[in-house]
Parts: sequence; C-alpha cells; structure tokens
Amino acid sequence: MKINKIDHICVAVRDLEEAKKKWAPILGPEPHEEYTDEPEKIRVARYLLGGVGFELMESTSPEGDVARWIDRRGEGLMLVSFNVDSTAEAVEELRAGDLPIVGGLRSFRDCQFAFVHPKATNGVLLELIDYKWTST
Repeated sequence: MKINKIDHICVAVRDLEEAKKKWAPILGPEPHEEYTDEPEKIRVARYLLGGVGFELMESTSPEGDVARWIDRRGEGLMLVSFNVDSTAEAVEELRAGDLPIVGGLRSFRDCQFAFVHPKATNGVLLELIDYKWTST
C-alpha cells in the first residue's frame, strides 16, 4: 500500500463550539471549513495546516461513533487519516495481512474511505481515504 500523505488528524470533542474557542489561540479564530456529515453523525471544524487537515469533531448523536469513542476513551486524538491511491485496494491488502477493517468501504464526497480497528494501531483509529489531490 502506498501512502501519499497524511490527509487529516481528528480530535474527538464533546462540544465543538467550546473546542473551537480552546484551540483558537493555536489554530486561529475561524476554521477553513465547517460541515455536518449526517450519515457519520458528526459535526466538523476543519483547519488546514501545511496541506494537512486538523479536525475537531463532535458527535451529533449519543449513538454516533465519536460519542461512543469519547465514552470509552475521553476527548482527544481519535483518528489519523492517510491518503492512498485506492481505498478498496488498500483494504484488500490490509485484510490479507489480517488487519481488522471496521465496517467496510464508505463514501464521502467523491471518494471512498475505510477504517482500521484501533486495536491494531496502538489505540488510534486509522482511516484510509482515496480522494484525488495534487502536490502543489
């Protein structure tokens, strides 16, 4: 599997507005993008740092993955995302190496993504995502 770059890093937070205030002295007062992803049950404030996304992520539902993560582990680093050429091919390769994939392939905007279970990666949820980017 070829990793092109770190795509983004996510911090799980209970309250997105409060987290934005705490991080403002470091990241600036306004994120580059904010969005809600209903299927994933998340609200996100995304900051761009040297071409890498740094995301503060809040659950929109007590049953959401982020809410469950916080219940088990507390707020903090949740996810590191790697950009790959093909998420489907990367998943096949990792499964062949017996790494556990959580939930299979998912779609977001014009790409696919998947997760490697945190038990296989020192407690960090690893995401693979294949959106197209240019190295400018």
